[in-house]
Amino acid sequence: MSTEEEKRADIVEIGRRLHERAYVASNDGNISVRLSDDRLLTTPKGVSKGFMAPDMLVVTDMEGRKITGERDPSSELLMHLAVYERRTDINAVVHAHPPVATGFAVAGIPLDRAVLAEVVTTLGSIPIADYGTPSTHELADAVGKYIKVHDGLLLANHGAITVSDGLMSAYYKMETMEHFARISVVARLLGRERLLSREEVNRLQDLRGTYGISAPAPICPDGSDGIIAEDDPSCQTLEAPRASGQRLIDDVPVVPRAGGTPVGGDGEIRLTYRELATLIEDAVNHLR
Repeated sequence: MSTEEEKRADIVEIGRRLHERAYVASNDGNISVRLSDDRLLTTPKGVSKGFMAPDMLVVTDMEGRKITGERDPSSELLMHLAVYERRTDINAVVHAHPPVATGFAVAGIPLDRAVLAEVVTTLGSIPIADYGTPSTHELADAVGKYIKVHDGLLLANHGAITVSDGLMSAYYKMETMEHFARISVVARLLGRERLLSREEVNRLQDLRGTYGISAPAPICPDGSDGIIAEDDPSCQTLEAPRASGQRLIDDVPVVPRAGGTPVGGDGEIRLTYRELATLIEDAVNHLR
């Protein structure tokens, strides 16, 4: 087990990486780690995560009360405490605003499609926690609703949070989430996403142990139509169509091509509210 000094150094390094990669701006973001069953080490309030020093960090109890430190603890500590309360296996929490993943959160689009094998095995599904005012119990409760079965969440109109048994592992999950979001954007701009089949998702799930990867919950079984069943708090919902003998499924484009017919078969088309409103407006204009 690493010492408190090592954990302080790790938090400072993670803050530097978050800032360097533009996952945070100004004083955004926060990081915490368990020191013991009754103590946490957290980033301070009002400090850029790219310019921290080990002695700036704050030690609190599990109620968020400061024990040591010259500064006040992070204003988002309630969200971290909600994680530790619900997940005794979790020792570290990273919260940031990676721009592409946060873009999905603002658009109301979860990262819950089986596209990359690496993401299926490590994070599984990445849902969007309901909006809650930052620094309040609203946000803590919204995170608490999903964190029991997920190691990574998008926060509606806010950012993202990742958790793990160690600091660097929690940070790497944030990197994975943002990388996945970037790839998803490129695929959708190109007109389509090819999905991993349900059979391939099940195969990858079975391989988690071989890779030494633990997950808080299994992936939910699919519905009879090949799409995930209704939300189940005991599992992760992931869109992966069933197709016997196939590992990749050609899906229709997420955003239809201008003036053309969507490419693909009878797959699902996802539209944001704005995209739907634009299509309706165009249809009305054609009728005039």
